[in-house]
Amino acid sequence: MNKMSLKCLSFLLLQLTCYFSSGRCGKVLVWPVEHSHWININTILDELATRDHEVTVLASPASILIDPNKPSVTKFETFPSSLTKDDYKKFINRYVKTSMYAAKVSFWTYFSTWKNLFKEYTDITLKLCQDAVSNKRLMAKLQESRFDVVLADAIELCGELLAEILNIPLVYSLHFSPGYLVEKHSVKLPFPPSYVPVVMSELSDHMTFTERVKNIIFILYFDFWFQTFNEKWNQFYSEALGRPTTLFEAMGKADMWLIQTCWDFEFPPRLLPNFEFVGGLHCKPAKPLPKITYSCFEMEEFVQSSGENGIVVFSLGSIVINLTEERTNTIASALTQIPQKVDKNNLIVDNDLMRPNTQLYKWIPQNDLLDKTWKNKY
Repeated sequence: MNKMSLKCLSFLLLQLTCYFSSGRCGKVLVWPVEHSHWININTILDELATRDHEVTVLASPASILIDPNKPSVTKFETFPSSLTKDDYKKFINRYVKTSMYAAKVSFWTYFSTWKNLFKEYTDITLKLCQDAVSNKRLMAKLQESRFDVVLADAIELCGELLAEILNIPLVYSLHFSPGYLVEKHSVKLPFPPSYVPVVMSELSDHMTFTERVKNIIFILYFDFWFQTFNEKWNQFYSEALGRPTTLFEAMGKADMWLIQTCWDFEFPPRLLPNFEFVGGLHCKPAKPLPKITYSCFEMEEFVQSSGENGIVVFSLGSIVINLTEERTNTIASALTQIPQKVDKNNLIVDNDLMRPNTQLYKWIPQNDLLDKTWKNKY
C-alpha cells in the first residue's frame, strides 16, 4: 500500500477512533456496490474491523459478490427487494457488451446506447434504494443502532439519503462518474474542457481544436440527458426527507471522498481538501501461491518454470465472463506467441489454441502473482 493510501485510510480511521475512556469504537454503515467496487471498499472494511470498529453492510437479494452467508469480519443487514440476482447479472452482461462494442458504432448511436444503459441502471438502483428506505423495520433498526458514519460508493446512489435520514457523516468511495457529473454538480469541481477530456470520450489531454469541440459536445450531452435521470432521484429524496431537495445537494454534503485511483494516472483536475487519492488499497504483501493444479502443474511450479522470460498475468476483472468466441480465441492466439508464461482467468479457449506456456484458471491470486520477488512480470 503506498504512502498516500496509508495517509488517507488513516485519516478515515481517525474519524472512528476508539474512545478509550468509555471503551466505545465507531459503528460504520455501508451502502455498497458490486464487483470491483465491492473489492476495493471491502479492503477498507477489513481494516476497520481489525481495529475493532463495528461494520454493518446493507445487502439485498440482488447482491452477487456480497454474500451474507459467508464467514466475514463484518455484519450484514439484509432487506427484501423485488430485484433478483438474475436481474442484476443480466444488466451487468449488457453493460460489459456495451463497453466492449459500443466504440465501433457512430457518435450519436454511441450516446444513445449508453443513455439507455444508464437509464436501466438508474431504475435498478432507485428500486433498491426505495426498497431499503421504505422498509420501516429496517430504518427503525438503523436508527436504534446509532451509527457514526455512512460509507458508500458514489456510483450506486442511496448512501447519501441514508446519511441524511440518520443525520450522520458521509464518506464516499469513487473512481469517477460518467462525464464527471457527480464531481461537477455535487461539489462544483471544475473540469476545463480544453485539457481535461470527459470520461468515456476516449480523448487524451492533448486535443486538437476539433477534439476540444467534440469534448464540449460530450459535456453538454452528459449534462442534458442526466437531468432526466436526476428528476426521479430529486422527487424521491424530497418525498423521503419531507422537504424539497435534490440528489446533488445531498451528495454535496459528503464529508470525505476517497478516490480509488492514483494521481499519476489521472488528468489534472482541481480538487477540494476533502478529496484524497487512495489507489492501491487492495495491494497487500504477497502470500504463498495456492495449491491449484492445472495440467499436472501446480501454480507455483508453473510460475517458477518461467525462467528469465518471466510471467504475464492476464485478467479481465471481476465481471467480464462472456467474451465472444472470436475475441477470446484472438486473445489466446496472441498470448501463445510470446515467450513468457501466461496465467489467465475468465476465458474459455479452444483446446487447439492452448500452448504449454499458458494456463487457465477461474480465479487467480493477482496480488500474489505480481509479488516483487518474481524477476519479470507483466
